[in-house]
Amino acid sequence: MDIKEVPVNTITRDTKDLAAPTGNLYETVVILSKRANQISLEEKKEITKKLEEVKNERDNMEEVFENKEQIEISKYYERLPKPDLIAIEEFRRGELYYRKAGSGSEGGEE
Repeated sequence: MDIKEVPVNTITRDTKDLAAPTGNLYETVVILSKRANQISLEEKKEITKKLEEVKNERDNMEEVFENKEQIEISKYYERLPKPDLIAIEEFRRGELYYRKAGSGSEGGEE
């Protein structure tokens, strides 16, 4: 999914539409929460890796605050849509794979 297609601001959504694929709003919230956590962890790994690449071995506190590369990387990630909005958009489009534990029923696509 293209992140540019995900709205950056919060949108009021009809809870009935969100609950329709699972039949239960609470199950939908759990699915969205777990996916948002996955996205958040992926983004954290990416930003940590990029910040480590631009880090100097002899950084002192003054240089860290003035490192323009680190500031640009941080600003880029701050402008991205929040993980929960990405998860909702993936769920809405049917791009998430989920299943109930022990029941064998499945939904969505991977």
